[in-house]
Amino acid sequence: MPTLEDLKGYAERATGLRRPGKRKAMDLAQVRKPHTVRFKDDGLVPNHPRWPLVLYRSAVNLDARHDAAAVIEDLFEANGWGDAWRDGIYDYVHYHSRIHEVLGIARGKGRVRFGGKKGRIFTLKAGDIAVLPAGTGHQCLGADDDFLVVGAYPPVGTYDECTTVEDRPRALKSIPKTPPPRKDPVYGAGGPLLKLWKKAK
Repeated sequence: MPTLEDLKGYAERATGLRRPGKRKAMDLAQVRKPHTVRFKDDGLVPNHPRWPLVLYRSAVNLDARHDAAAVIEDLFEANGWGDAWRDGIYDYVHYHSRIHEVLGIARGKGRVRFGGKKGRIFTLKAGDIAVLPAGTGHQCLGADDDFLVVGAYPPVGTYDECTTVEDRPRALKSIPKTPPPRKDPVYGAGGPLLKLWKKAK
C-alpha cells in the first residue's frame, strides 16, 4: 500500500509542483569529497569484496522552494538511477546481492549501521547521500520521527533482499558479478564513484 510520501510523490510528478526537474536538480548537487569505508564479510553479511561504501556529506542543497525528496529523486533520475522510493531504512540487517543502492536523506536524521553487526554506525542527516555496492549490510538503529530517505537503483541489476545465512551461497556468487553503474548517482559520469569502484581491488 502506498505511503503518504509515495502519494505526495505521485502528485508532484503529475503536477510538477515543488519539483526542480532533472536539469535544475543537477545544479543543486554540491561538490563534496567522498568518504569511503570498506567492510569485511562478517559471517552473515558478505559486504562487497572490492568496492567501498561511498558517503557524500551535505551533497544536496535542499531549499524551501522544492520538496527535498523530489530534489533527490530528480537528481538520481538525471544520473540514470531509478525505481525511486520514499520511506525509512529497515530496522533489521539486510543487503542486496544483485544490485547497488543509493540512499539520499531528505529529512531528519538517523543512526544507520553499515556493514552488518560488526560494521560502523553513521549519523545521516538531510542532504547526505550513501552509495552502497551490492552486498553492503545496512540497518537503521534509530531515527527522528520525520526521518525520510529516498532510495534508488542503477538500471542494471535485479532487486533482492537478503537477511539470512541461507542467502549467503547465492549472494557470494552474485555480488562480485553485479556490474558497476554507468554514472555516479549524484555527480554523473564524471563523478568520483566510478573511479573509486574501478580502482578498488
